[in-house]
Amino acid sequence: MGAAHRNERPSKRSERAPWVVYILRCADDTLYTGATNDLERRLIAHSKGRGAAYTRSRLPVDVVHCEVVGERGAALRRELEIKRLTRAEKLELARRSKG
Repeated sequence: MGAAHRNERPSKRSERAPWVVYILRCADDTLYTGATNDLERRLIAHSKGRGAAYTRSRLPVDVVHCEVVGERGAALRRELEIKRLTRAEKLELARRSKG
């Protein structure tokens, strides 16, 4: 059967948003780093106290840095790289991403 006769739909994988790595500034001025393929949904979860346990008691949170990474594995590696940075280095990353 040729492609013209098939239902041509994008695969689930191609419909998904790319993975992003983000840094949040919590109400107590600490920083939280995470990765997701749906930043809007993740931020809503964080703001409702259903995100990470770390942010639950540190609401509200604000996004100070976000970078599109692409695939999950690359995002998790980048998340780990950022988590290993010093606070000063994370703040510099956030400052640069603000433009």
